[in-house]
Amino acid sequence: MFRLRFLAAGALLAVAVGCSGGPQFVPVSGVVTVDGKPYAKGVVSFQPVGTADNPNPGRGSSAYTDENGRFVLKCDDKDGALVGKHVVRIMTRGNDVVGRLPDGSSPDDAPAGRVDPIPAEWNANSKVEFDVPKTGTDQANFDIVAK
Repeated sequence: MFRLRFLAAGALLAVAVGCSGGPQFVPVSGVVTVDGKPYAKGVVSFQPVGTADNPNPGRGSSAYTDENGRFVLKCDDKDGALVGKHVVRIMTRGNDVVGRLPDGSSPDDAPAGRVDPIPAEWNANSKVEFDVPKTGTDQANFDIVAK
């Protein structure tokens, strides 16, 4: 009888830990536009922001945009992003993009059409934040103004 109670208590504990433990991923999707037009070459990254209580909030999520600028975030084998505040980075996918100089201009020797239309403040230097709600969202929309 003791063994049966012990097994039942262990099973109950396992269920309780499995349901309440660990970070919560929720569905997150949206649209990226550049100068009001859907951006099909984007890479979108959400990185959770740490707090004093939780300095290491977990892994970030990312996605590619489709031909309509739409993206759906994933983290490894999980769909979505962690609940809470994130720094958002958006950059152009591919190896054929040269980039921009710190002042936002293009390098003089950059081949025509190879300069990233997304300004640096959206990627490496991003200060853009997005708060992922507990219910998730399909309205993580970003309109980037190219310089």
